[in-house]
Amino acid sequence: MKRRSVNVFSLSFLDIITCGLGAIILLFVLVNAKSAAQRDSITSDFRAEVDRMEQEVLEGKKDLILARNAIEQTEANLVRTEGLSRRIIEILEPKKIELSDKQDDTLATKTHVNKLKADLKSLDEELKRLRAGAKTQDDMGTRLRKFPGHGDRQYLTDLKMGGRRIFILVDASASMLDETIVGIIRRRNLSSKEKLKSAKWQQAVATVNWLTTQLPQTSQFQIYAFNETAAPLLKGTRGTWLAAGNVDQLNQAADNIRSVVPQKGTSLLNAITAMRAMKPAPDNIFLLTDGLPTMGSSKPWRKRVTSKKRLSLFNEAIRKFPRAPVNVILYPMEGDPLAADAFWRLAKDTRGSFLSPSKDWP
Repeated sequence: MKRRSVNVFSLSFLDIITCGLGAIILLFVLVNAKSAAQRDSITSDFRAEVDRMEQEVLEGKKDLILARNAIEQTEANLVRTEGLSRRIIEILEPKKIELSDKQDDTLATKTHVNKLKADLKSLDEELKRLRAGAKTQDDMGTRLRKFPGHGDRQYLTDLKMGGRRIFILVDASASMLDETIVGIIRRRNLSSKEKLKSAKWQQAVATVNWLTTQLPQTSQFQIYAFNETAAPLLKGTRGTWLAAGNVDQLNQAADNIRSVVPQKGTSLLNAITAMRAMKPAPDNIFLLTDGLPTMGSSKPWRKRVTSKKRLSLFNEAIRKFPRAPVNVILYPMEGDPLAADAFWRLAKDTRGSFLSPSKDWP
């Protein structure tokens, strides 16, 4: 039997080669697909950024087109405006010439009118001066404010209104509502409107108004109302001296006493402490009150304060008084027999004056 010859390129060998080639191709396809996926993953963010930038470029082109259109419109308006301005200048030139001629014609008239205006202003100022002088000298004399009274009463008070800095201290405690304890208890439960109508308080209000009419024109003043605390009648002026020559400010301070409602207890010590804050210190003091204090710097824990205790509180307070005359106007008050002697001694020791007014004063 003839032996079969061997061929290296037999069918089996070709199959092996083909399978290997197919495997290589498959491997290449798999590797390439994976690389494409990785590439897409890496470049996706950059593509999004490129898309966004392309959109911005597109918007910028649109804005640029709008801006160019606006510039073209502005240039057209500018050309139109320049043409109108030339026309206006051409119209104004002859008007200027005509106006110059008319100004020359009216110069003498204007000079005459100005002279008449100056004469009229001078006459008006002279009239105001005469009216002011007539009001000051004829109606009010040397007083800063008017104080209308009843009849032609005259009083000998010995109240010295001199001084450069005058301090008026007004008691606005509940005791200023009436002369009797029963009346005070009854009135302090009324409305504020009714409290203000109290005859005793109205007399104190009238006294403040009368005192302000006696202030020297070149002096300074301040008015405080006090009960448990003390405050100026003119808000925002605590610790500040006011000019008596400022009549509007003087009227406002005096009128504000009409809206103060008497209430609470009486602390003369707190009132004097507030007065001592004035810099410089007062050189004349007026104290309007109706009795000895009922408390010191704080409320007592007992409701009833004896006459002896009130006198002790008074003596404690007056030691704080500035060195100045103290003029006391003492209104009547039931159940406070030591008040008159204490306040009289205060006025005497400070070389001030003491007055216990009648019901129809001032």
